[in-house]
Amino acid sequence: MEAVNKSQGEDRIEAARAFAIEAARLAANTRCHNVVVLDVRGLCPVADFFVIASGTSARQMRTVVDELQELGDSRGYSPMGRSGYDGETWMLLDCVDVLVHVFNKTARHYYDLDGLWGDARRVQWVEKAAAAAR
Repeated sequence: MEAVNKSQGEDRIEAARAFAIEAARLAANTRCHNVVVLDVRGLCPVADFFVIASGTSARQMRTVVDELQELGDSRGYSPMGRSGYDGETWMLLDCVDVLVHVFNKTARHYYDLDGLWGDARRVQWVEKAAAAAR
């Protein structure tokens, strides 16, 4: 029984990791910059992965959040909540195991989630060919 539960837990973590990577790629392909995936397991009591991205404008950030919500709905990660959508600085999608943060440049620097969660492992999500082209 314990082995089955452990296997299910590992499957859930791998599915959440795959969704976080897919969300990061979608954000990057929708003109977000400095997209990062953090593995916050063991550090954060409410999620396993953070996706952090910088948008270019409030309109673009809303578009990304809308597309990420559609992605979550189609992958079984429908957001439990959404915050900041009517604002212009920080938008959040709570997909339970994955939290997606989309900031404008000023708010990203001010809140510095990358530094705040500096102990988290960064997840490699860019394919090697795409990384080489940058």
